Amino acid sequence: MIGTWVRAGVIALGLGAGAAQAEAPFIVVQSTTSTQNSGLLDYILPGFEAETGIEVRVVAVGTGQAIRNARNGDGDVLLVHAKAAEEEFVTEGWGVERFDVMYNDFVLIGPKSDPAGVEGGQDIVAALTAVAGAEVPFASRGDDSGTHKAEMRFWQAAGIDAGAASGDWYRETGSGMGATLNIAAGMGAYALTDRATWIAFGNKGDLEVLVEGDPRLFNQYGVILVNPERHPGVRAEAGQRFVDWLVGQDGQAAIAAYQLEGQQLFFPNAQVRP
Repeated sequence: MIGTWVRAGVIALGLGAGAAQAEAPFIVVQSTTSTQNSGLLDYILPGFEAETGIEVRVVAVGTGQAIRNARNGDGDVLLVHAKAAEEEFVTEGWGVERFDVMYNDFVLIGPKSDPAGVEGGQDIVAALTAVAGAEVPFASRGDDSGTHKAEMRFWQAAGIDAGAASGDWYRETGSGMGATLNIAAGMGAYALTDRATWIAFGNKGDLEVLVEGDPRLFNQYGVILVNPERHPGVRAEAGQRFVDWLVGQDGQAAIAAYQLEGQQLFFPNAQVRP
């Protein structure tokens, strides 16, 4: 009988430990392929997790999909790079408040042979006009990501309907940034990419940066807590701790410290909280 009680006690303790483990705090962050592919999140998240005990589970998709996921309540925090869409997310009541976190820039990459003749330029609209005029391959993400949204703005500014050439010189991959760069490398195509993913990308092949430095290539990232009034399942307290850490001194310092090949990939620009 005593043995039965002991075994029952051990089982109960085991179940209790399992329940405690299952209830360990975590948050889901809907973010972009650029924060993941660049290695930034792998670099900064261990610091937050060690400090708070809160595990961060990242869903890395295009910005448009990340926003849709967050709108559906499939996440606690949104970390993306399409400011107009982020502000709309908050205005419509899906997010609590938006904060600037960091920035980098977009660059136009292409084959070293540069058949469109854009190398060394700083005008992204003129460069895309030349690419379209030469009808040379261009690989677009075509996925409503922050990078794709920026690319669409530039085509519109050039007065070009690139989509009309889909399947011809304009190739829509429907993929993340890393996969799109792989496709561009394989077919010797031009592509728009964020600089961080480009630096981290290991299969550059014959591609290089051809156009950079246009102020319109500025790439801002923002963070938003998903509104718990819309989605009661949101882990608001833990999510807010992550937002506060990211825009605070520790998070901003971690972002600034991340480098690859001696290059800083992201530049923190939050209004730093103590």
